[in-house]
Amino acid sequence: MKTSSILKAGAAGVFYPNDGAKLHEWVRQFLQEGHAAETRPKAVIAPHAGFLYSGPIAGSAFAAWATAHDSIKRVVVAGPSHRQRFNGIAIPSSDYFATPLGLVPVDTDAVQQLRAFPQIVEMDSAFRHEHCIETHLPFLQEALGEFSLVPLVVGNASPRDMAQALNLFWDDPATVFSISSDLSHYLSYDEAVKLDALTTRAIENDLPHDIAPDQACGRIPILGLLHLTGRHKLTAHTLDVRNSGDTSGDRSRVVGYGAYAFS
Repeated sequence: MKTSSILKAGAAGVFYPNDGAKLHEWVRQFLQEGHAAETRPKAVIAPHAGFLYSGPIAGSAFAAWATAHDSIKRVVVAGPSHRQRFNGIAIPSSDYFATPLGLVPVDTDAVQQLRAFPQIVEMDSAFRHEHCIETHLPFLQEALGEFSLVPLVVGNASPRDMAQALNLFWDDPATVFSISSDLSHYLSYDEAVKLDALTTRAIENDLPHDIAPDQACGRIPILGLLHLTGRHKLTAHTLDVRNSGDTSGDRSRVVGYGAYAFS
């Protein structure tokens, strides 16, 4: 009999509070104060920085799911690898992901289905201390309560590779998609506002070729999502676009964040 394995939280105490009660209060406030989409999104794009910086923006991305949690049973979360270079899209062998709010079960059957694609590689090291998935989990735990997770860390892959992996679960009405990405990095405040506005326009108008690599660290997951939302005629709604200068007050070198919903 297989022994269940748990991926420990690597970002707790760094990107967000390590104390469960404090984390609960933070995330609940972010969700309550967020600008929720009017209808339940099939997919969202949300940031993955430290909660002091990007938490208010992420709250808007996930707020609408909090009022529709009964209809959501599974979340596919895809984001870029920050610590390890590899070819393809990584899946874990873990059965659970841990946060201070508890354990999130991995949909191991869904992960097994993904193995049919050549771009999918099992690579536990891609998930250790990788914050792109983990920072979304407390928001999902607060908004949804119980759900299963399909975690994908994206290395050197194409938008088509990404779209193929996401599309495997697209037709399931109980599955939603969370794309993890920050926007511009380490520009002046004014430069970041201008560049993030261009990225927002590209997302709103389904213009993936207008998103350059320096406009979003999760560019490949975003482009894969846009491939599907365009095909299925979903509309992008911008919920919040700000940067760390807005949330932290330091406007010398900032990171951009955006919350977008597709419905």
